[in-house]
Amino acid sequence: MTFSDVGGLDELKEQIRRKIILPFQKPSLFERFKKKVGGGILMFGPPGVGKTLMARATAGECKARFINVAISDVLDMYIGESESKLHALFEKARAAAPSVLFFDEVEALGGKRQFSRESTTAKLVSQFLAEMDGFSQNNSGVLILGATNAPWAVDPAFRRPGRFDRFLFVPPPDRAARDGILKIHLKDRPVHPAVDVDFLGRNTSGFSGADLRNLVETAADEAITASIDGGEEVPMSDAHFKQALKQVKPTTLEWLTSARNHARYSNESGQYDDVLAFLEKHGRG
Repeated sequence: MTFSDVGGLDELKEQIRRKIILPFQKPSLFERFKKKVGGGILMFGPPGVGKTLMARATAGECKARFINVAISDVLDMYIGESESKLHALFEKARAAAPSVLFFDEVEALGGKRQFSRESTTAKLVSQFLAEMDGFSQNNSGVLILGATNAPWAVDPAFRRPGRFDRFLFVPPPDRAARDGILKIHLKDRPVHPAVDVDFLGRNTSGFSGADLRNLVETAADEAITASIDGGEEVPMSDAHFKQALKQVKPTTLEWLTSARNHARYSNESGQYDDVLAFLEKHGRG
């Protein structure tokens, strides 16, 4: 998978290309400037906006091995086993460098420790931090990507330079991106040539990529029902999409409300500036 498989997010793609992909492609140049290849990046945003897709596409652009870490790959009921499993995953990534180690829902493994310093959770967070930039670890050529829907729940120690030192907001798609995502999901389906994608793009403000896919799937269900009832194939039409628009609603609004509150009252380090800029630009829509 590459960036061409991901609709929209052009600004984020450019940031990733400049900060992540170029060091993988031109390691000798970056070494001359004492810049290491790899590091840590935490992507945050509403559910369904494409954080996991961006992680896979980034690995594809870097031509690096992609290691997807599920929560179940790490958490264990026996004391000390979770830390051991986490260490083994990092060792696997180091041995396979260049590689991308991707942690989805990173807050489940790296949640805040202030209320649980003696718990196994706190020990796992400490192990995670040590693996990212511990004295004895060499993560050269290893890119550590994290994704979260709740960046405010992640332990602040992860945001120290040398760990997740790049904090990237993955926003809901804008108008142009929605058009592109819809065209990707409509590809190779029976669609009436008169379907107005422009109308759909205008009327799906606040929809995530997952919401747009759900919209197309719902319209496809309507077309399939019409085909069965009529005894012949009926392509997806504007009528089917208008019916789908009555059923499918955006799922990002609740997240954006929570993010706005955190951005307004807990933004001392400026980590939510991109969220505030997005809300300022698109809030009325």
